[in-house]
Amino acid sequence: MSRLNFNLEKTARGSKARAATLQTLHGEVRTPVFMPVGTQATVKSQTAETLKAAGASILLANTYHLMLRPGAEVFKKIGGIHRFMNWTGPVLTDSGGFQIFSLPHSREMSEDGASFRSYVDGTSHLLSPESSIEMQKAIGSDIMMVLDQCIPSTAPHDETRAAMELTHRWAVRSLTARGDSPQALFGIVQGACHRDLRKKSAAFLRELPFDGLAIGGLAVGETSRERSVFTAVVTDELPEHLPRYLMGVGTPIDILEAVHRGVDMFDCIIPTQLAQRGTVFSSHGKLHMRRSVYKFSEEPLDASCDCHTCRNHSRAYINHLVKAGEHLGWHLLSMHNLAYYHRLMREIRESIMRDDFAAFYEAKRPELVRTDEENPSILPRKARSIRAAKLGDYEVYTSREGFSSIRQISSGEVMHSVSRPEDEANRLYIEQSALASRLIRHADDEKELVIWDVGLGAASNAMAALFCFEKSLVENSTDAVRPLRIVSFERDLDPLTLAAKDAGRFPHLRHGAPGKLLSAGRWVHASGLLRWELLKGDFLDHLESAPVPDIIFFDPFSAKTDTGLWTSAVFSRIFRHCGTATTELYTYSASTAVRASMLAAGFFVAKGVATGPKQSTTIAFTQQSGAAAHPAHPMLLGAEWLGRWGRSDSQFPKDISADAHADFKKRIESHPQFSGA
Repeated sequence: MSRLNFNLEKTARGSKARAATLQTLHGEVRTPVFMPVGTQATVKSQTAETLKAAGASILLANTYHLMLRPGAEVFKKIGGIHRFMNWTGPVLTDSGGFQIFSLPHSREMSEDGASFRSYVDGTSHLLSPESSIEMQKAIGSDIMMVLDQCIPSTAPHDETRAAMELTHRWAVRSLTARGDSPQALFGIVQGACHRDLRKKSAAFLRELPFDGLAIGGLAVGETSRERSVFTAVVTDELPEHLPRYLMGVGTPIDILEAVHRGVDMFDCIIPTQLAQRGTVFSSHGKLHMRRSVYKFSEEPLDASCDCHTCRNHSRAYINHLVKAGEHLGWHLLSMHNLAYYHRLMREIRESIMRDDFAAFYEAKRPELVRTDEENPSILPRKARSIRAAKLGDYEVYTSREGFSSIRQISSGEVMHSVSRPEDEANRLYIEQSALASRLIRHADDEKELVIWDVGLGAASNAMAALFCFEKSLVENSTDAVRPLRIVSFERDLDPLTLAAKDAGRFPHLRHGAPGKLLSAGRWVHASGLLRWELLKGDFLDHLESAPVPDIIFFDPFSAKTDTGLWTSAVFSRIFRHCGTATTELYTYSASTAVRASMLAAGFFVAKGVATGPKQSTTIAFTQQSGAAAHPAHPMLLGAEWLGRWGRSDSQFPKDISADAHADFKKRIESHPQFSGA
């Protein structure tokens, strides 16, 4: 029976994220949880009081260092680490395996354990499974770790297997050495970056009476992508009724990714280590407080933080302390970083308990990797290079208003030349289609909502739809949100590739989805309720094979540049493919020829909202009832438009030959939309 009384309270839908509680000898711990590292019975630059104020509930200490100094006898005499460091909350002790791994030229490994010389006084020591547990008993930690052999995550298979098997034998010895101690004990899954060994290690350890299981041997050489993959491999193999601990990880984004993959507990020296270098995490991005840009700033580090540092000190003062090398700067920045970490863990837990972690995860990812956007640290020469960024026939274009778009060099045409791309996408496509309300699931409509994104470009429209979906997940329960499928059509990915390389200028691309779409051609939201796929090539080659859409964002370049997509024949093919479905098409064009082409194809055409310099846009419906059923009740073109069309020089699209003019005119005038006009 577990010594921790682990209680799994909630598992997030669309994710493996978990919220739980565990009861230690010194109090309850709520997970997911971050454990500040107090290697030598102190978290560097902090006191027990500042740790509690920051939100810490459990600390980590290290057996290897405490064995060498002050030694087991001190802890036995004083009564354990809690009294020794005046910390009343739980403590987890690492076994010393990682520290032994960090001494490749100063230790010898054997079946018995690791022999090494003390860095304190040069004396010889043997750290074995038994001596590690004995030391942890003396320390009096709430949670002990087995001694393991840690090796580089990139080690070859044979070397990894041998280390894993030794770790397994040591795990059994550690359990025996623990005996009837009330302290909890965790096993450690090893196997480096070898899927079969990770699964084998998890299978072996889960059969032993451990109180929790840790994932070791990561953050020691692998890429962040490999770390995420192998974290997920291991958590898939671990029992649900035990806590899961990813050792030595990590940055805020590392923690978020690991929670998503089912991890409960974390530790890392990063909050205090970076603080010592003058770096902090904030809602504004990562800040490097040594920079002169903060010399006269009277703002707090983070306007969204209520820690002691942010309440009482300005960026200018912190900048001075860091540059002067004052220890107070390290102390204040560490306080803030630890408060930031613990607040992130609370927000994660709250989102899991609300059952909207999937949306929280997608929204939080770009925030956790950005730098100070208000004071970008880009050299002028670099900035000039970015302004002139080009790829193929496209370049980054910056408007007089300061926002960036993509410009086609050969035609001079700019995507979203007057309004910010995200503003135009929201007004023309998201708000006008009432997408937010259509994403709410109704009992009589369980099928997924399909959007065609014709003309992916720099993904402004598709990302606007994605953000609308994520907002719906936050505001509603997962069960209440309708599945969404976005199908983007694009023959040239250079605009998106170019914009994605400079996401600082294209805020809508600060998300994991565009990169995944470019690399894999598809992306699935963590909730499983949104699929985004790319059909690369000519739109007309994919039209009939694509799923029938509910909504079409028709946004290719203008008829002048992209003539082939604005013809009567194309709109006829779209109309036929939609069949009896109730489909709505939205486009920025309000040209007479385009509207006539839609009418001739069979669409019912209405005037859309104004956007940018355009006094109106266009909405087309496949069904006559479409306009009446639309939340905004757009007005169908009537007799006035028909009269203007009859007098226009643009009556007929360019793909309609002179011989077909009479038939085309008859189709317009006899359209049910104009009955009685």
